[in-house]
Amino acid sequence: MKRIFTLLIISFLFSCSLEKNNQVKEDPIKYKFGYDQSKYIFEEKKVKRGDTFGDILEDQGIDYPEIYRALEKTKNDVSFTKLQLGKPYTLIFTNDSIRELKAFVYHPTIEGYSFIQLRDSVYGKTLIKPRSYRDLTAAGSIDNSLYLTLEEQNKDPLLTYYLSDIYAWTIDFFRLAKGDKFKVIYTQAFIDDTIPVAITKVKAAYFVHKGIERYAFEYETDSIKGIIEYLDQDAKNLRRAFLQSPIKFGRISSRYNLRRRIALYGNRIRPHKGTDFAAPVGTPILSTANGTVTEVSYTRANGRYVKVKHNNTYTTQYLHMQKANVKIGQFVEQGDVIGFVGMTGYTSGPHVCYRFWKNGLEVDPFKQKLPEAKPINESLKKKYFSDIVAIKSKLDSIVILNKTSM
Repeated sequence: MKRIFTLLIISFLFSCSLEKNNQVKEDPIKYKFGYDQSKYIFEEKKVKRGDTFGDILEDQGIDYPEIYRALEKTKNDVSFTKLQLGKPYTLIFTNDSIRELKAFVYHPTIEGYSFIQLRDSVYGKTLIKPRSYRDLTAAGSIDNSLYLTLEEQNKDPLLTYYLSDIYAWTIDFFRLAKGDKFKVIYTQAFIDDTIPVAITKVKAAYFVHKGIERYAFEYETDSIKGIIEYLDQDAKNLRRAFLQSPIKFGRISSRYNLRRRIALYGNRIRPHKGTDFAAPVGTPILSTANGTVTEVSYTRANGRYVKVKHNNTYTTQYLHMQKANVKIGQFVEQGDVIGFVGMTGYTSGPHVCYRFWKNGLEVDPFKQKLPEAKPINESLKKKYFSDIVAIKSKLDSIVILNKTSM
C-alpha cells in the first residue's frame, strides 16, 4: 500500500511539471514612445522641402481647426513651427480597421525628440535623452597630422581642437613634426550608452613635440571663482599672455623674413614683417591676447585690418580681413573673434597677415620670450602635486603603439 501511495505522488508531481512546462509564456509588451507596438503602426519619414507640420497632418486627414487647437493646447510644451529639411519624424497610427493618426514625433537631434498626441487627450512633451559619461584614452605617433592620426584610430578627431586649445600657447600646431607623440585621457558623453555625442573635457594630456615633453593636467586653481586651468608636471600654467596663432587651424604660408626676395619685383629684397596664416575665407580671426582695439581701418595694401594694443610693450595687427568684428575702443579678451579671413588688399590668396610689435618695433613673435600667465599660489602647489599622482600614473601607463604593431 505504501509503495502504491509513493507511485501516485510521483505521478502527480510529474504531471504538474509537464503542465507547467507546456504553459505558453506570454511575450512581454514592447513599447515605442510609450505605445504598445502590437496595437499601433509606426511610419518613419523625413522632412521634405516645403513640408510644414500642418501640411503633414492634413495629408493624414486631420483638418486645420483640429491642428490649430492641438498646437494651441501644447504651445508651451512643443514647437513645430520650423521643421528642418531631412530630419526624421514618426507618424503613429491606430492598428485597426479605421486607421487614424494618433501621434506625431519629431526628431531634430539624436539626443531627444518632440512629441504630440492628437487623439483622445491632446498633449505634448519634449524629451531629452539622458547622457552617460565614460573616461577614454587615445595615444599615437603622428605621421601626417593629429586629426588624421585620431581618425585612423576611430577616435573622435574633435580631440584635435581640445588639444590645440590646451597647448595653444606652447605648441605650434601648424608645424607638428613627423614622430611627435601624444597621449590623452578625456571624458566622452554618450546617448543610449553607445552613441558618442560630445567630448566634455580633457582630464590630462602628454605631448612630445620636437623631443620636448609637455604634460597638461586639468586643475581648479580658484575654487571660489571656479577657475579651471591646465598645469604641467612642475605646476606651471600652460597658458601664456599670447596665443601662438590668430586662427584655430590653417597653415603658415609665409613667415617673418627681413630678407625675402620676390620674383614679381625683379627678385629684389622686400622685407616681410608679418606671419601669414592661410585659411579659407570666413575663418574666424582671434585676438592673441587681452587688449584694446586702437584701429579698425582699410588701406590699399593692408586691406581691412584691426590693430590691438595689449599694454605699453606689445601691439598686434591682423590684415586682409573679409570684415572686422570689433570697434575702436573695444576691450577684447584672448581668443575673442575680432574679424574673419578675407582677401582684401594686396594678397594672392585668403589669409591673415599677423604683425607683432614689441616696444614699438615689428618683430617675429615666434622668436620672442613672451610672458607667462600668473603662477599658482605656492600654498596650492603641494596639494596639486599630490592630486595629480593618480592621473599621471594612468597617463604614463598608456602605451603608444607603432603603426606596424597596431
